[in-house]
Amino acid sequence: MTASAYRDHLGRPIVAVTGMGIITSLGQGLSDNWAALSSGTSGIHEINRFPTEGLSTRIAGTVDFIGIPAPNAVERSYAFARETTIEALADAGLSGDFNGPLFLAAPPIEPEWSARFELADRSPASDHPGDAYERFLTALRQRPDPAFHEAALFGAISERLADRFGTRGLPVTLSTACASGVTAIQLGIEAIRQGRTDRALTVATDGSLSAEALIRFSLLSALSTQNDPPTKASKPFSKDRDGFVIAEGAATLVLESLESAVARGAKVLGIMKGAGDKADSFHRTRSSPDGGPAIATIRAALADAGIDESGIGYINAHGTSTPENDKMEYGAMSAVFGDRLVGIPVSSNKSMIGHTLTAAGAVEAVFSLQTMLTGTLPPTINYNNPDPSIVLDVVPNKKREAQVSAVLSNSFGFGGQNASLVMALEPA
Repeated sequence: MTASAYRDHLGRPIVAVTGMGIITSLGQGLSDNWAALSSGTSGIHEINRFPTEGLSTRIAGTVDFIGIPAPNAVERSYAFARETTIEALADAGLSGDFNGPLFLAAPPIEPEWSARFELADRSPASDHPGDAYERFLTALRQRPDPAFHEAALFGAISERLADRFGTRGLPVTLSTACASGVTAIQLGIEAIRQGRTDRALTVATDGSLSAEALIRFSLLSALSTQNDPPTKASKPFSKDRDGFVIAEGAATLVLESLESAVARGAKVLGIMKGAGDKADSFHRTRSSPDGGPAIATIRAALADAGIDESGIGYINAHGTSTPENDKMEYGAMSAVFGDRLVGIPVSSNKSMIGHTLTAAGAVEAVFSLQTMLTGTLPPTINYNNPDPSIVLDVVPNKKREAQVSAVLSNSFGFGGQNASLVMALEPA
């Protein structure tokens, strides 16, 4: 194979995926997850991690089958990331020190309410109730609490992953709302394209579901309140959708230059052809209703991949099941693909796994690659009442066998954080 065969249309190293690992509410590991997702199984269930009496939303896609030493978001998120990375490295045939950079998407970290209440109980009394922060600091100085300290460190997860898997350099931790998973992948792609490394470990994890998170999203009127039955709540692109279902999960992808992967005889699972990202200042949590930044994001990803709209055979939609976001995404896709959109299968994994927030972009990248590898389009379940203003082939309710060679995966998040990936089975 000639050297030019390892370069893309802009002369950059082609980036291959050689390993994948995943955890969602459907289970642990790619095999179990794909079997459940492609059969239209839902992982949404009633919450039992904390009391939900009096709450308008009582369902979620929690991951409760991974053991953790302390019940907080850092320990959950680290455990999910650790397990998916073990799977991805085994899939890639790599052992020992990874010897490449780590790019991690992790949720914003806050101590659990229970930990704060416990700290408040042992904080010294004060004549100034507003000085709670100083009281907490005094209590921690008097009796250090390593578990609480770890639970409040945003970079703790990446540091532990770096130590465990022998990554190179300072690990990067990022949070770009619902686009975080794609952003982590994009950083890995760019590191390889720029010649800074032959391989990169890209991880996205979110184990931050707590009572406070649920209440905050509820106050934004973002969550579905259709609690019974839980499996029917997430219904992207349906007329009676009323919000997303919050969920947890993680995914790890091993990225390598194609040249490096071929040289070591690695199994190539797919190619990261292009990535695009745009942001806007329309609102702190809402995306621009006209879809302008989302349109620009999709076009940027296509341009980066060196293909036009006709090259996409399937779209893994952001598809949150919120009235506003689904409408915006449909408008953005329509603007880019025009009349051809009606003939492109577009489905939403979130109808089954819920919205894994920080992890969503990477989780859906794994499913997008698996779609191409298996020749199976996963369905959008709960699609029984179509929205007449959104005319899409959502692969309704049942999987479809179809071979596609290139996929677009969208992640359009809070605050106008938008990112899209273009993936292919093989280089052009």
